[in-house]
Amino acid sequence: MNRNIFAKENRGLIKIIIALAWPTMLEQLMQTAVQYIDTAMVGSLGTYATAAVGATSTVNWLLGSSTSALAIGFLSYIARACGANDREAARKSVSQAVLTVLVAGAFFTVVSLGLSPFVPKWMQVEASLQALSSQYFFILYVPMIPRTASIIFGTVLRAAGDTKTPMKIGVVMNVINVVLNYLFIYPTHMTALGFTVPGLGLGVIGAAIASAISFTVGGIMITIVLWKHPMVSPKGQSIKPDMEILRPCLKVALPNMLQRFGTSLGYVAFASMINSLGEISTAAHTIANTVESAFYIPGFGMQTAAATLAGNALGADDEKRMRDLASMFIPIEIILMIFSGGALFVLAPYLMRIFSQSSEVIDLGATVLRMVAVSEPFYGFSIIIEGMMQGTGNTKQPFVYNILGMWAVRIVGTFICTQLLSLTLVAAWACMIAHNLLIFVLYLISYLKGTWNPLTKARLAQERIAA
Repeated sequence: MNRNIFAKENRGLIKIIIALAWPTMLEQLMQTAVQYIDTAMVGSLGTYATAAVGATSTVNWLLGSSTSALAIGFLSYIARACGANDREAARKSVSQAVLTVLVAGAFFTVVSLGLSPFVPKWMQVEASLQALSSQYFFILYVPMIPRTASIIFGTVLRAAGDTKTPMKIGVVMNVINVVLNYLFIYPTHMTALGFTVPGLGLGVIGAAIASAISFTVGGIMITIVLWKHPMVSPKGQSIKPDMEILRPCLKVALPNMLQRFGTSLGYVAFASMINSLGEISTAAHTIANTVESAFYIPGFGMQTAAATLAGNALGADDEKRMRDLASMFIPIEIILMIFSGGALFVLAPYLMRIFSQSSEVIDLGATVLRMVAVSEPFYGFSIIIEGMMQGTGNTKQPFVYNILGMWAVRIVGTFICTQLLSLTLVAAWACMIAHNLLIFVLYLISYLKGTWNPLTKARLAQERIAA
């Protein structure tokens, strides 16, 4: 690792990293801000509303992460094509991304809508909340095709080095979501300034409709932008299946999809066990997850840049650049996550108060947030190495690491703590932190051995053959 990441020879690379990372960070910040506002608006209706919405949030992650996994396959392919300066291959792969959006979007629509009556029961949601939770889930997944377009086409643009466009569209989506939330959730009312604001008073259902509309608008907008894009427009390309492109994309996407599916299924099992602890624990867990998400923004913003630049380096067959990227990203990421974790530790109780008036929920949520804040720098390291692996098409190692951490540590540990020993939410989050620390150790070993870098592995293999 370079001792001085700010040395003159490194400044150009730092500028590229920042140029790629900051739009993604801002986009995620806006998404998280809207998530905060959504949670606060719904939370103002009462703990029951927060529990009804939050009870199915892990299933939302399960479906959304499966779509994101498909996007990773295209990110790796397009980033390598751009690194090799092969624009034709990049454009052909985008046409296959269009086909994937149509097929996957239709499939996930049917699956999610068909499962909507059963999801709250599987998640052990209290009987009085099941109908409302099911309706919320159904409405949220009606526009699954445009949601799929937003995820996959956004990743395609980032892989081509355009991180600003998805950010701008994300801002528009978020503004629409907030405005419609205000109009749909609350009834017509008089403001403190003396004028009347119209409203439908739909409560939780209003929040779902507002989100569905914003997803639809965002999907349409990003499709139009992609169609007109000078580098990766699919215009004129066939959307018939092309296995020369789909095969390597799916080779990368499938392990990542299995990883996300397995870990998201783990989140479902994890949340289900927490839901069984009662309304207070469910609400505290839901709000704490929302609060925590904002403090991972630096990490995941840098991960996107790391994946794109690692793919470019692989396409250019530049081993030195790959090593330099790692030596840049890792210290920057750890510094960012130290500041992020410190802020979370200090602000935890104040942030919880934004979303709940219940002292029990606030105290419990603040406790678990302060616990997880300490582990953030370790998780930040894992995020970067995983991102570079994804960008170079290595999704098998992350699959093994994440599944092992999720099921062998988090789920087994949480089951023992909450179901057998009757411990609280604090014990469940301790298991989650243990999961994150195991992942850190596994990625650190991979980094020190060099197995994360395909160019280094190839060189060492050639040297062994020559010897």
